[in-house]
Amino acid sequence: MLIAGFPAGAWGTNCYVVAPAAGEECVIIDPGHQAARGVEETLRKHRLKPVAVVLTHGHIDHVASVVPVCGAHGVPAWIHPEDRYMMSDPEKALGRSIGMPLMGELTVGEPDDVRELADGAALKLAGMDFSVAHAPGHTKGSVTFRMPELADIPPVFFSGDLLFAGSIGRTDLPGGSHAEMLESLARVCLPLDDSTVVLSGHGPQTTIGRERATNPYLREVAAGLAAGPHEGAPAPRRGM
Repeated sequence: MLIAGFPAGAWGTNCYVVAPAAGEECVIIDPGHQAARGVEETLRKHRLKPVAVVLTHGHIDHVASVVPVCGAHGVPAWIHPEDRYMMSDPEKALGRSIGMPLMGELTVGEPDDVRELADGAALKLAGMDFSVAHAPGHTKGSVTFRMPELADIPPVFFSGDLLFAGSIGRTDLPGGSHAEMLESLARVCLPLDDSTVVLSGHGPQTTIGRERATNPYLREVAAGLAAGPHEGAPAPRRGM
């Protein structure tokens, strides 16, 4: 399997290009702010042909390049219906916190072909299997994508802004909920095998085993304590 990831744009959002191998079809995950050039470079380097864009949620730092990327390759974008509005109205999703000057530099809107994700969906794209889990907390329509273990490759979990190395996504923007975040961590993350590789929306990769042992939020959820963000745990990561 080939997974090429790079941080893009002002928020350092991780964009991933996933394929069975070089020279084959691929899936693009979260082409965010200023990600289009990195996507094209990755496609050329590995001789890949996109078949779809899939989005963990609708915040502008994860979807800002979805229109040009989908348009350049004639592929659909998949997003949860509760976050779909964010592609056309990103400022509403952020409480207008990122400011008009930046928004004026971005082309917002939907690509020509938008398809909606559902909890428990099984997507087969580019010959690969992706299991979808609805994971609200960061946004109402946040989802994760899990790929099964293959031969000697451990399972892979694209967590979006649900789970980071040592932290979790922020819950203070419109649609965010700390209670829902904790429930999603318990329902979506805790059942995963410790060997599962976590590729998140921001920061370095990690594993479920490492986070189960060291991440204060996941430890609290596992222990049934469900402490608030300032009750013995550091504040959630402040990406977007």
